[in-house]
Amino acid sequence: MSEQLLFGGAFSVVLPDNRDDLSVIRQIPDNQEVFAHPQTDQSIIIELMEAVDSQEPDEVAIKTHFDDLATANGAANDSRVIHTEQVMKDNIAMEEADSCWYVIGEQNIAKFNEAVKNTVELHMGLLRVGRYSTDILITFNDPINIDVASSSHHAVPTSVTRWNTDDLKRVLSSLKLKDPSIFGL
Repeated sequence: MSEQLLFGGAFSVVLPDNRDDLSVIRQIPDNQEVFAHPQTDQSIIIELMEAVDSQEPDEVAIKTHFDDLATANGAANDSRVIHTEQVMKDNIAMEEADSCWYVIGEQNIAKFNEAVKNTVELHMGLLRVGRYSTDILITFNDPINIDVASSSHHAVPTSVTRWNTDDLKRVLSSLKLKDPSIFGL
């Protein structure tokens, strides 16, 4: 694990060492930072999002983001939340966050509009930052069943260390705001 600056140095986070910054390979939206495991098809996405209505309870906000991602992945009718929990503020570095939530779910996703679907376990962390009307999402995509007909199907050597839930929780707990001007204030 090592520290990584995000969004031009506005944030820092601790990420697994075995990662590729996908912005070097392809265009990434300005509100996202995307890192991929070089061998397992796993990815970590850190995303600055418009806050879900602040009148909604936070556990509804994370479910809303999860459902929005399922829709974007073409899995709106093929996804489920398995577990939701609140992360205590003492366990996160981002002082500006009003609350932090964590959800585990599954989505069956077709990669590149293929006919076959892969089962992806999603770990999603949500940091709600009301003073900037921003929700910060950290999503860990972990393919757990890749169809043999998928373009993602390949043998991963048993010697490869996969990212795990603890890695994502370290990412979520280590995120720090270094420059609030990123919010345009």
